[in-house]
Amino acid sequence: MNVLQQRGLKVAAGRQVVPRSAPVLQQLHSRQLPQLPRAQTTQAPTQADEFIEVDLDKPLGIKFGRGNDGGPYVITVDPNIGNVDERIQPGDKIVKVSASFGGDVWDAQNYGQTMYAIRTRNGSVYMMLKKNYGDMSAFEDDMDESEKMYKKERSGGNYGIGTKEVQEKNYIARKENERKRRELFDDALAKVKQGDPQSALIDYENIIAMEPRNYVGDNFSRITPIYKVTQYNMACCYSMLGQTDEAVKCIDRAMNAGFDNYDQIRKDKNLEEMRKNPKFQPTLDKYDEPVINWNAIKATFGFWRKKEDDI
Repeated sequence: MNVLQQRGLKVAAGRQVVPRSAPVLQQLHSRQLPQLPRAQTTQAPTQADEFIEVDLDKPLGIKFGRGNDGGPYVITVDPNIGNVDERIQPGDKIVKVSASFGGDVWDAQNYGQTMYAIRTRNGSVYMMLKKNYGDMSAFEDDMDESEKMYKKERSGGNYGIGTKEVQEKNYIARKENERKRRELFDDALAKVKQGDPQSALIDYENIIAMEPRNYVGDNFSRITPIYKVTQYNMACCYSMLGQTDEAVKCIDRAMNAGFDNYDQIRKDKNLEEMRKNPKFQPTLDKYDEPVINWNAIKATFGFWRKKEDDI
């Protein structure tokens, strides 16, 4: 009998996985991250809820998104990019996840904390997921009367009270989202200065997940300015923690989003460990001309070596 059955919960049938032992799950709160915001926590499961447990080796063939409740949800399952479990479906919600190190298990309190745990995990990733069977309503906004009117007006090519109300509502929501992201960004910077890059990464993950859909800036950019700076700061945090592979991925995303201060990338002390990673230089060379053209040097030395052999 596994842990879920011991608690009287209904477990989805499927491929057998290795269950976590009772002593491990008794330590669920033994390694909580410091200063973790707890405004949005996992709801207590009911008898009607259905759960599955999986242990998957990295890389995962699963992509996650931040739901309207701030929680981590599955948005894509693709065996072509990594390991998956056939029982996992888009819409399923992570309620527990293995800690970064060791055998501890954390409550999946919010998207940022869960992504931090998965990205920094050494070894296989354990997850307990609540089955939603393809229901993606966690990413949908409830439509009020003005929005229904707006949709009707748009389909008829009209501009009326519904359209105006929705535009005003969207403007207010966009400004509120910007404010929340700015607060999280400032909080994360303060945590880095206090020597706590782990907690900062949780805030940064949430900022990235809050990137607005269909964004168009004044310069027609499809990416918000805070996105590329956040990716750069995440690279710094991962580098400081020695997680250099993740740091390279973040700096790649930052440059792809338009971060072009390549001199800073080469000199920033917080990126020192990342620059030792053999994947770093080829990644940087995709966006900026190499300071030293090693191919030219190799070709030159090869030419002179050949001349000496001929002599």
